[in-house]
Amino acid sequence: MPWPLRLLALLLAVMLLVLQYRLWVGRGSLAEVAHLERQIQDQQARISEMKARNARLRAEVDSLKHGLDAIEARARLDLGMIKEGETFYQVVPARKDK
Repeated sequence: MPWPLRLLALLLAVMLLVLQYRLWVGRGSLAEVAHLERQIQDQQARISEMKARNARLRAEVDSLKHGLDAIEARARLDLGMIKEGETFYQVVPARKDK
């Protein structure tokens, strides 16, 4: 085989090795792409959770703005308020002495 053909074959082999290295290990490699796709999936899951949370909070805000029942429930639960004429009972669990 003449030397120019050998040189061309060697050059092609080196180029193939360089391209294979970039494909498997270098920047933009298959492993990096897979890692980035996993990160995208994780971020999309977090975004979905946050959208659901925002929808719940938005519904709660609307309920508090427009409904007295929600305000009353919040006052009873968070502030321990009672209506006039109601009797408040507090149940205390029994202590377990050993």
